[in-house]
Amino acid sequence: MQLGFVTAILPEYSLDQVLRFAREAGFSSVEVMCWPPGKAERRYAGVSHIDATDLSPGAIQETRALLDEHQLAISGLGYYPNPLSADKTEAETAVAHLRHVIDAAAALGVGRVNSFIGRDHTKSIDDNWPRFLETWRPLIDHADSKNVKVGIENCPMSFGPDEWPGGKNLAVSPAIWRRMFQDIPSPNFGLNFDPSHFVFQQMDYLAPLAEFKDRIFHVHAKDARIDRAKLDQHGVLAHPNLWHTPKIPGQGDVRWGAFFGALADTGYNGHVAIEVEDRAFEGSLEARLDSLIISRRYLRQFIKG
Repeated sequence: MQLGFVTAILPEYSLDQVLRFAREAGFSSVEVMCWPPGKAERRYAGVSHIDATDLSPGAIQETRALLDEHQLAISGLGYYPNPLSADKTEAETAVAHLRHVIDAAAALGVGRVNSFIGRDHTKSIDDNWPRFLETWRPLIDHADSKNVKVGIENCPMSFGPDEWPGGKNLAVSPAIWRRMFQDIPSPNFGLNFDPSHFVFQQMDYLAPLAEFKDRIFHVHAKDARIDRAKLDQHGVLAHPNLWHTPKIPGQGDVRWGAFFGALADTGYNGHVAIEVEDRAFEGSLEARLDSLIISRRYLRQFIKG
C-alpha cells in the first residue's frame, strides 16, 4: 500500500509546494483536490490544487512535470459536492464539474476520482433513488468511456441542522452499497472507504471489507473519537458533533492494526490517503503540517508508505 494525504488541509499551498512537502515528509502520493473556483461552502471544501477545467496540453504537461520532479503519484482527484442537492443549480454545477474532474483524471493518467453520491436530506432513501439513477448512470457511463474509476466515500454528511436528518450522501452503509452496485453494476463504480464514518454510526468497519473488496478503489485514513458520556446524554439520534470528534489516525477509536490486517487480507494494495479534519491541529499551517507528519509516523507501523 502507498501512503499519502488529502491536499484539502493545505489550501494556501500551490501544487508544487504540496508535492515538495509530501516528498520531504516521506509520502508516496497525494489525493489532489479539484473543486471549481469560488468560495468554499464548508470546511475543507473549495480547495483546488489542479484546475480540472483546464485540460490544455500545457497544463497537463506542467502537472506531469511536477509529479516527475517530486517522484510522487496522484492517488486520485477529489471533489466532494452534493450532486443530488434539492437546489437545482447546486446539483447541476456539481454534476458538470464532476465530468470535468473525470476528464482530468483521464488526461493525467490518474484513472481515479473520489466523490460523494449526494442526497436530498429532506427525503427518504427510496425517494432519492430515482434522482440517484438519473444522475449517476450518465456519470458512470462517462467514467466508463474514459476508463476512470469513481470511488464514493461513505461519509453521511449529517453533522449540522442544515444536513439533518438524512444527511447529504446516500452511500453510507453496506445495505445501500449493494443496491447501488446492483442498479449501476459498472466495474468503474466503487468506494473510497473511510472506517471513521462507521465508528460514529456504531457500525462494524471490518466486515464489509471482504464483501466489497472488488469495489474498494481508494482508502481514507481518518480517525474518530466517541465521547461516551456525551453520547449517553444526547443519544445517537442527536447531531453527531455533540458526541463525536474527528481525529488524526491513532488518536480516536479506530483499531488500525485490525483494519489494515483485514484490508490486506482482501488483497488491497492501493493508496491510503490521510485525511485531517482534526480541530486540535487547525490553529496554524505548522500545526497542520505536523498533523500529517504525526499521522504518517503512526501509520508506518502498519503499512510501508
